[in-house]
Amino acid sequence: MLESKRKAIIFITLSVLLAILAGVMFLQKVKALNNQLGDTTPVYVAKTEIPSRELIKPSQVKTIEIPNKYITNKHIIDKNKLANRVSIIPLSPDDVITTNMLKEASTVRDQNNRLVTVMSSEKVSFDQLLEASDRVDIIISHKFDDKPKTELFMSDVLVSSVGTKNGNFKGVALEVSAEDAPKLIHMQNYADSVRILKANVGRSESNNEQKKSEESKTETPAPKAPEKTPPAEPKPAAKPAPAPAPKKE
Repeated sequence: MLESKRKAIIFITLSVLLAILAGVMFLQKVKALNNQLGDTTPVYVAKTEIPSRELIKPSQVKTIEIPNKYITNKHIIDKNKLANRVSIIPLSPDDVITTNMLKEASTVRDQNNRLVTVMSSEKVSFDQLLEASDRVDIIISHKFDDKPKTELFMSDVLVSSVGTKNGNFKGVALEVSAEDAPKLIHMQNYADSVRILKANVGRSESNNEQKKSEESKTETPAPKAPEKTPPAEPKPAAKPAPAPAPKKE
C-alpha cells in the first residue's frame, strides 16, 4: 500500500513538473514570436455593414491590433482620416478599411449641381485669394468674328473649396448647375483669358439693413385727435297734460 502510494506521488510530481516545463517553453515561444513580429498598432475596420457611397459614421467602425510588421500606409490608424469620407464599395463587419477604398464626400449643396475645378494657369488668373463659401464673378476675353470681346460670363458663383499646394493658393472648385458646367469647361479650355473676381459678398444685405435703419428713423405721423361731436340739442319740455273736466252731478 505504501509502495503504490509512493509511486502515485512520484507520478503526480513528475506530471506537475512536466506541465510547468511545458508552460515555460510555451511562454518562451510566444515571447520569441512576439519579439519577431514586433509591437502592434490599432487599425480601423468595419464594425457593422457600411453601404457604399454613404457617409461613414463613428459607430460603424472599430479598431483591431495588427503587428507593425504588416502595417502599410494604406491602413487607417487615425480616426480623423474617416471624417467626411464614404466607401466606394460596401463593407462587411471586420473588413479592414484602407485609403484606396475611401473617397471624400461630395460637398455639393444641390444634387443637380456639379463641381468644376478651376486652377490657376496662363489662361486663368485670380485677382484675390479666395476661401470656401466665397462668391465670384467670371470674366472672359475671347475673339468673336475676329473681334476681341470681354464680357461677364457668370456671376455670383459659389466657391465650394480651395486647392492649395505647399500652403500656396492654386485654384478653386466652383459649384455650378449641371447645365452651366459644360459651358464653364468650354470657356476654361478655349477662351483666350479667364479672370476670376471676388464678388462683393454682403453688399445687398448691408443695403437692406441700411434701408431698414433709415425707415426706422423716419418719424411716424402723430395720430389725429378725435373730432369733437357737437352737443346734443336739448329736447323741448313736455307739455303738461290738460286737467280732467269736472263731472256733472
